[in-house]
Amino acid sequence: MAPQKDKQPGVLRSLDYWTILLYLLLLAGGWMSVCGASFDYGDPDLLSLSTRSGMQIVWIGTSIVLGFILLMLDDRFYDMFAYIVYGLLLLLLFATIFNTHTIKGSRSWLVLGPVRLQPAEFAKFATALAVAKFMTIYNYDIHKWKHFGITLAIILLPMLFIVLQRETGSALVYLAFFLVFYREGMPGSILFTAVAMVIYFVIGIRFAEVPLGATPTSVGKFTVLLLIQIFSASMVWVYCRDRRDSLRLIAFCVGITILALLFSFFVIPFDIVWVQLVLAALLIGYLLWQGLGTRIRNYYWIALFALGSMIFFNLADYGLNHVLQDHQRNRINVLLGLKQDLKGAGYNVHQSEIAIGSGGLEGKGFLNGTQTKLKYVPEQDTDFIFCTVGEEEGFIGSAGVLVLFWLLILRLIHLAERQPYRFGRVYGYCVLSIFLFHVFINVGMVLGLTPVIGIPLPFFSYGGSSLWGFTFLLFIFLRIDAGRNLVRS
Repeated sequence: MAPQKDKQPGVLRSLDYWTILLYLLLLAGGWMSVCGASFDYGDPDLLSLSTRSGMQIVWIGTSIVLGFILLMLDDRFYDMFAYIVYGLLLLLLFATIFNTHTIKGSRSWLVLGPVRLQPAEFAKFATALAVAKFMTIYNYDIHKWKHFGITLAIILLPMLFIVLQRETGSALVYLAFFLVFYREGMPGSILFTAVAMVIYFVIGIRFAEVPLGATPTSVGKFTVLLLIQIFSASMVWVYCRDRRDSLRLIAFCVGITILALLFSFFVIPFDIVWVQLVLAALLIGYLLWQGLGTRIRNYYWIALFALGSMIFFNLADYGLNHVLQDHQRNRINVLLGLKQDLKGAGYNVHQSEIAIGSGGLEGKGFLNGTQTKLKYVPEQDTDFIFCTVGEEEGFIGSAGVLVLFWLLILRLIHLAERQPYRFGRVYGYCVLSIFLFHVFINVGMVLGLTPVIGIPLPFFSYGGSSLWGFTFLLFIFLRIDAGRNLVRS
């Protein structure tokens, strides 16, 4: 019997039409939101190319055509040319750094006549392909520093180029790839370390100037140093399997801290942070000594975690005040409640909250939003478009949009888990991680829950680059999934 041809009969039959349906529903909701955000009562027809709603129809139509073309390509094309596509996008990102066109302080746009393209949006799918390709090499092991380091380099290189374009928000999206690493076996300690750093930064900066009672101790420094000691001691239990030693370390650190606190309250007020620094140094020394005595390397890693936490904590304030740009620092200060600045850095968020709140339960209706019609919210048809959903469609409409995104994420997880090859699974998780990051951060910044970093809401924000970029991400994965049952001869 002749071997079966390397052909997928009926690719369109193997497609996941539930995901395509969600894609079309999100496109429709996005177009309605762009209409509501950009429409003025004196404007011509909504479909006129002189309006943003009319141009968005063009972007939607071209996106659907692009999606169809991506589905018609052989699924092995994406595996075979992953590095080439990645290299070409890197060159494009590098060239964009020297772009003379500056739009809103950023050099991330290429202006080709009437068309403006943002290469950073397309670099996401190229990076996802390259990561998936490298993680499928023979004998790949994420626990090997060489393999993990190269994978990190694949992600950090486009991040660096995008930062040099003064587009920090788009660069931060690449942090979503760490969720992929965690799925593929990255130690949970790395993810925990990242979360701990965020906690240190938020608490340390937010309460840096708040005194602890009548003492000259900073609540921020006191809390962070105590957390470092508790986290480090708890890791002895988790990673060294020594519960008794862990509890003893926690009792020692917390006990001495309480005694110092009582002494400062009732005897002589002094800065308890100095006592905590000594405790942290003793803890690190003890961990190193235990490592030498037991030859268990995890003690060294825990000691490194404690030392790194202290270094990060002491550099956080310097980074905020001397490394970040003024507008970035102001946004973080507003988010942490250190300043109001309703006419400056906090203006966008404040106006978007007013717009969303004014929508109530059912909203004001399509094209009837007052805040959006009067243009109170800057970037209301791009980065802050979710406030238009809240004002015109109300809580019910906003919840409906979030449910659609939630269903899309769940569907992508299902598709990724059913892939027979690691390449498809890794790429699938890259796609869902990027979508999850965009939705979480964009909606969060509109509601004042996350920093304003200027990233679009997938399929909703106006513009061709982001819409094409998300379409590339999604439809490449759909094509890879459609070939999962292909019999190779």
